Amino acid sequence: MPDGAEPMSDGRLIVVSNRLPKGDVPSGGLVFAVHEMLSQTGGLWIGAADPTKTAEDGLTQIGKGVYDRATFALSEDEHRHYYLGYSNSMLWPLFHHRADLLSFDQDDFDGYARVNARVARAIAEVAAPGDTIWIQDYHFLMVAKYLRELGVRNRIGLFLHIPCPNVSDLMALPQGADLPGWLAAHDLVGLQTQRDVSAVSDLLRLDRAIERLPNGGWIRKGHRFAVLSFPIGIDAQGFADTAASAPELPLRMPRDAPLILGVDRLDYSKGLVQRFDGFDTYLARRDAGGPRPTFLQIAPGSREDVAAYQEIRDQLERRAGAINGAHADLDWTPLRYVRRNIDRAILAGLYRRADVALVTPLADGMNLVAKEFVAAQDDEDPGVLILSHFAGAAEQLRAALLVNPFDTSALAEAIDRAIHMPLAERLERHAALRPMVFDQDITWWRDNFLRHLRGHAGFDRAMARFSAP
Repeated sequence: MPDGAEPMSDGRLIVVSNRLPKGDVPSGGLVFAVHEMLSQTGGLWIGAADPTKTAEDGLTQIGKGVYDRATFALSEDEHRHYYLGYSNSMLWPLFHHRADLLSFDQDDFDGYARVNARVARAIAEVAAPGDTIWIQDYHFLMVAKYLRELGVRNRIGLFLHIPCPNVSDLMALPQGADLPGWLAAHDLVGLQTQRDVSAVSDLLRLDRAIERLPNGGWIRKGHRFAVLSFPIGIDAQGFADTAASAPELPLRMPRDAPLILGVDRLDYSKGLVQRFDGFDTYLARRDAGGPRPTFLQIAPGSREDVAAYQEIRDQLERRAGAINGAHADLDWTPLRYVRRNIDRAILAGLYRRADVALVTPLADGMNLVAKEFVAAQDDEDPGVLILSHFAGAAEQLRAALLVNPFDTSALAEAIDRAIHMPLAERLERHAALRPMVFDQDITWWRDNFLRHLRGHAGFDRAMARFSAP
């Protein structure tokens, strides 16, 4: 616990997320972050079971240990409507500013509401007085509303891991007028960036029942709540240790050839097509006698039942073939595209070996890849982070090479600059990035959020400091 941290309350921490590990914990992302957090605090982790023909109320325990794990039931029909439909064909594109990709169906929203109500009933059955409920992400925006209707008065927090829509985005959501009320049912809404706090503040003003308080907080029908920024971190020291002791990498390329690395879930928000185009532009401009870098893009598939994801996969496969066809030589393949998960220890070693990391999303709540890359570096010979302005991490990691991912020419210039950057500049940039990753780690994030959620002294001052004006 950081210096000056106040003790946690005696109640249990109940975390709710759509996914939870049913076996081994996957590397990276929300699931690994929650696992790291609960491994330190203990508590109960609730997530969705694999879909079945029917779904009933209640929880099924699937694991006990440092923390307990339990699942709520999900029918195949609900998985189609709640998860594939409303969550990932409506809320995900909306929150990532892609209203052109929205696919609305009333049955999808009905399924989303039905699952949120069932999750609320399950939590209400197991939550004891003093327990703290922490809801993770956009799959459960209505759970707090239903919990309040059930009479639950526990502290309830929501953390959104993704970007927040602006007012004009929200106009495309049929339930847009209800979203401020859903958020107001929590005691604390946590967001990744100050930019997101500003966006949510604008959304809340759409509800005439919501008022801004002098201390920077909010009130709706007598219920006070706060909207604050808590940029999520990683277990920086743990990841650094993993990277330093990583096994030998199975890379077939000259040791002195620059390695450019991208690690992303396959998603249209990650800017992968634009990234490939930027690398293509770099290759077209590079000095024929200069370094011959390899760009390794790791992008495991996800949500492949959603049409937009099938399209981005096909685009990337075509672009990868075209780029290699235009620029490859008998002894050089410029672009390697891997569409499967890589073991976390191998991945940590790749971060440490990489000379350049391309983290260039078009919209992203935080992007922990950027922080993992910084943590994995050799402090005496660090690589260069190229980071999109549109990643939440850009608010903290200002010493990275910041780029506009839509500008392929500028991206190509950043790649060339990173490959040729002298050691002195790399050391200076890394020294500025490192404290933001190691000091504001996963424990810092957890303790900050829970201390504010549980209403310790200084809560009003924190609201005044961190809330948008």
